[in-house]
Amino acid sequence: MTDDKDATPGDSDEKSVQVYSLSTCSHCKLTKQLLAECTVKYDFVDVDILEGDERKAIIEDVKKFNPRCSFPTIIIGNKVIVGHKEKEIKEALGM
Repeated sequence: MTDDKDATPGDSDEKSVQVYSLSTCSHCKLTKQLLAECTVKYDFVDVDILEGDERKAIIEDVKKFNPRCSFPTIIIGNKVIVGHKEKEIKEALGM
């Protein structure tokens, strides 16, 4: 995630979307559902399913964006949104 221009081909607004979540988190599920309903292509990582060094590395990545390491942590382009905040998510997506 070094540059907005590296967004996945086919994204109409050219913004990459990354979701860091927990598999058991209701707010995380709502966020993924919202993105799906808005037909937004996104990548996600369910951090609690990872193990060992991979999990540690992802948690360190999350802390760079969200020092409290709470979930969901959503990165849209260069904007970070912590929590399921529908209005902010839609604004960041240009909707």
